[in-house]
Amino acid sequence: MDKRTLIICKSTHHGNTMKVAKSMAEEINAKIIDPSDFNKDMITDYDVIGFGSGIYGGEHHKSLLDLAEKLEIQKNKKAFIFSTSTIRMAAMHKTLRDKLLKKEFEIIGEFFCKGFMNYSFSKYLFGGLNKGRPNKKDLEKAQDFAKKMREKN
Repeated sequence: MDKRTLIICKSTHHGNTMKVAKSMAEEINAKIIDPSDFNKDMITDYDVIGFGSGIYGGEHHKSLLDLAEKLEIQKNKKAFIFSTSTIRMAAMHKTLRDKLLKKEFEIIGEFFCKGFMNYSFSKYLFGGLNKGRPNKKDLEKAQDFAKKMREKN
């Protein structure tokens, strides 16, 4: 019996994180929703919840962090975290991870890939950073990650 998976994804600007979420969802037949479409009664319908967004100021999108803060304590609920960002920072998943652990989720994995960014100084100096990312290889890695998350259930 397959476990049901929900992916809660906030993707802005170029849709980088949504590309990753769709790649994962396709691999494991998961449903994807925006944090604004989540209601607390949904959580009982799923065995695994994926939480992902771009990284803004070193953290996941505020709407995803706010949602995690509002969740009730979970028993036997597994979660995974993913993100896209211009550069990888060691602590970029920490705030979301801490919020989910506080709600007693079991974190079964974390995934990161680079995403295209063309705002602020990078747009004018370089025409953007990480052009073409996430690319085909990144999306294949996202699918492999999703397979591993399915196998952990």
